[in-house]
Amino acid sequence: MKIVLISFVSLVLVVLGAHGIGRIVNNSTPKGGINESMYVDINGTKQWINIYGENIENPVLLYLHGGPGSATSGIDYAFIRKWADVYTVVTWDQRNCGKSYDKSQNDTKLTRELFLEDGKEMTEFLLNKLERDKITILGHSWGSFYGANLVLEYPELYECFIGTGQLVDVDENERAFKEAASEWAQGDAEAMALVEKLTPENTTIEHITTRNELMDKYGYGMMADGSDYNLLTTVLFNPHYSVIDWIKYFQVDMSVYMDFFSSEEMKAFSLKNRTDYDVPYFNINGDKDYQTNYKLSEEYFNSVNAPYKKLFIMENTTHGLLESKSEEFSEIVHEIAKIQNGASY
Repeated sequence: MKIVLISFVSLVLVVLGAHGIGRIVNNSTPKGGINESMYVDINGTKQWINIYGENIENPVLLYLHGGPGSATSGIDYAFIRKWADVYTVVTWDQRNCGKSYDKSQNDTKLTRELFLEDGKEMTEFLLNKLERDKITILGHSWGSFYGANLVLEYPELYECFIGTGQLVDVDENERAFKEAASEWAQGDAEAMALVEKLTPENTTIEHITTRNELMDKYGYGMMADGSDYNLLTTVLFNPHYSVIDWIKYFQVDMSVYMDFFSSEEMKAFSLKNRTDYDVPYFNINGDKDYQTNYKLSEEYFNSVNAPYKKLFIMENTTHGLLESKSEEFSEIVHEIAKIQNGASY
């Protein structure tokens, strides 16, 4: 027992030491660049952001995580820093999730109006702090839904929109999933029983759990492609999280977001019949993404009117493209930055 205890304590000390060293290394600021983390007063709340870039003069890109409520501050530095040579990238834990979580907000009803005001205030803060006239938005999944609404509502604040895992309409998306799953399950009574449990008109926890089970069964799950970087070391060396932060992370109550996900307020973000953009419009989607149906995304893209638009389809790629193929995704982001800088539209 003594040997076991000594071994365990030694292992803990090694892990904590590696965590501390990793945090110090990853907290460094690039020469001529920026690396700042802070809480910002947004719409009556404290919301956490990190600003990272290799050249402070680069255009500013605000990354909107998915969910809703699925903050990615635990791992996102690993993929956003691959864009940091062409953009100054802002990562943001949206209200009441991730490092912005505050249990006193759990009784606040989440509405489209509330999120739009949050996004507007955060954008105005960044414009002022970084001395810009406009910024670019890159949103994933829910973040693409949210970001498109911000760009449509306040086009004067933005110079470009990049949607990935683009969500167009909640109800249509879930109906399309049930249709696709019905085709996958042909001849499999057990799988068809799962399909029958889907309720696209009412996105309950059971519906989401069943949807995920079906995607995993047929190889379309968010992380079906794995990751092209090591998630364990990414978590261990995360510059934004102390051990205490990680403990708090696993104490977050997501019930307020589950209520929002199945609400009319979430559905009010629908992009149906809202196709006129005043800024360049880009989409990056995986051709195996059925979480946000890539076929609906492409149909919507084809209907968009914008000063410039371009669609990128990543082959054999599911919804987790930021983690599974971060290098390929980064190459596309660099191509978009080149288009922006060349202003060839």
